[in-house]
Amino acid sequence: MGLKFFSTMIWIIVLLPVNIHTQQSKISRSVNSISEYIASDNFLSIKDKSGDLAAVDSIYFWALNFNKQDYSETLLSLMFAAVPYREVPVQTPILKIRLNYPLISADLETFERKNRNLPRYLFIDTPQNDYGDIDKLAHFFGSAFLSYNSNIFDLGELIGYFVEVFEESFKVQSEIDYRDIDVNYYGRLFGKLLKKDKTILPSQIILLRSLKFFSIVK
Repeated sequence: MGLKFFSTMIWIIVLLPVNIHTQQSKISRSVNSISEYIASDNFLSIKDKSGDLAAVDSIYFWALNFNKQDYSETLLSLMFAAVPYREVPVQTPILKIRLNYPLISADLETFERKNRNLPRYLFIDTPQNDYGDIDKLAHFFGSAFLSYNSNIFDLGELIGYFVEVFEESFKVQSEIDYRDIDVNYYGRLFGKLLKKDKTILPSQIILLRSLKFFSIVK
């Protein structure tokens, strides 16, 4: 099981230090609120009755409301809230030093309930096991955040590939996950479209990937 997003966090800290450092308490409150919502019985009821895609949209609306329609902070908060890890262990390739990098997350009890409730059956090719695609929402919203905030050129594609190469080199996962790269693309598409149309929903873009996959395998 690959541990994702260490390098994404580092890139965001480097590229957007104001968002992370001067507003960290605000982001932490948002991540806590989103995590508590996902951990709630109300959210679980929505997921059980309407499915995982509708549940993703409900998380998005909750985050958007908490962040007072600030789409940038919403996407950033969603990325952290959707990561199913509290810290990421990495091993450097030369010195073989093992490091634990802490991520913004809720308290342990809320975090564990949140992980149990996270939508994970998102795509037509999602593995049908208990893990499913639990880590893909973090990829999706993280890439959407980078694309939404990129005014000159699309940083999301560059960083998306860097994430996979970094994870392979630093032993975060054994090999490049091309499904992660594919999901990163659709996350960037969501962020790009969101700049022009605030009514676009995550589920619509997630469904688009499944439709494209179905047309290819058909």
